[in-house]
Amino acid sequence: MGKGGALSDGVVKKIILSYTYVAVWIFLSFTVIVYNKYILDKKLYNWPFPISLTMIHMAFCSSLAFAAVRIFKLVEPAALSRRVYLSSVVPIGALYSLSLWLSNSAYIYLSVSFIQMLKALMPVAVYTIGIMFKKDSYKSSTMFNMLAISVGVAIAAYGEAKYDSWGVFLQLGAVVFEATRLVMIQILLTSKGISLNPITSLYYVAPSCLAFLAIPWLFVEYPVLKQQSSGFHFDFVIFGTNSLCAFALNLAVFLLVGKTSALTMNVAGVVKDWLLIAFSWSVIKDTVTPINLFGYGLAFLGVGYYNHLKLQALKAKEAQKKAQPEDEESGKLLEQREGDGMGKKGDSQA
Repeated sequence: MGKGGALSDGVVKKIILSYTYVAVWIFLSFTVIVYNKYILDKKLYNWPFPISLTMIHMAFCSSLAFAAVRIFKLVEPAALSRRVYLSSVVPIGALYSLSLWLSNSAYIYLSVSFIQMLKALMPVAVYTIGIMFKKDSYKSSTMFNMLAISVGVAIAAYGEAKYDSWGVFLQLGAVVFEATRLVMIQILLTSKGISLNPITSLYYVAPSCLAFLAIPWLFVEYPVLKQQSSGFHFDFVIFGTNSLCAFALNLAVFLLVGKTSALTMNVAGVVKDWLLIAFSWSVIKDTVTPINLFGYGLAFLGVGYYNHLKLQALKAKEAQKKAQPEDEESGKLLEQREGDGMGKKGDSQA
């Protein structure tokens, strides 16, 4: 009874911790999205400089990661040669910079709710790009599912009250670059056995991301900021807390994926999107139409089914891994019995 109770307590504790990680990630992701919208939106804080904001985030994250790795030595740096860094990490940094730049730019033109609906296309982009780079195999059933998600998002876009073509282009571009980055992580890092936690990821990726962002910043935002410098005073509280939230979000991603799974993050992401849509409608007063909700509902079902298929595949893979040692053990026992049998037969003949 005591033993069963202890096991039960352990399971309950694990469930509570898992839900805590999910809640922390949803809260931080929610906060960063709404905070970025507040800073960039011309009707709110009115600082429409997405490249500058992203560069502030990257500079802040780079500094904290450098302090954690080099000064306080809280985390060991990964053993990366210069060749591996330039061929593997730098391309990922370039894709990440483009993804962040475009996604933050979209907040100037689109509502928070509509952006979350467009993000439902992420599995479609990841699967399509995975096929292109031969990391995924084409399946008619999966492609039909992707088509259903795309149709749902198209219906949501059709019903959008404040549709902006440029904003949609920016957000779709962000989805494509982010999906490519996720596939490239598998090709350039995971397949080579390179594993980075969030601190070492920021330590290596954030500086290259900052360097890439500096190129468009010099031509697009710097001239405008230079003209407005006399009328703008950098608010350390606003930008400092915003950057801290962005840094904390990276740590939360590691905790959620490391302590649960990437699939759990996908499911939690769906919950977060619905919460953001509700918040956008009730607090920010964004217009959410019935056609919006119908379209996103259809996309939501497609994403949910996709996650279900991934879960089934994951369970099958784990079951196969468990079965292999058992088969090997059975084979060894069979060999041992056959050996014992041969030994006995030899004794009887003698």
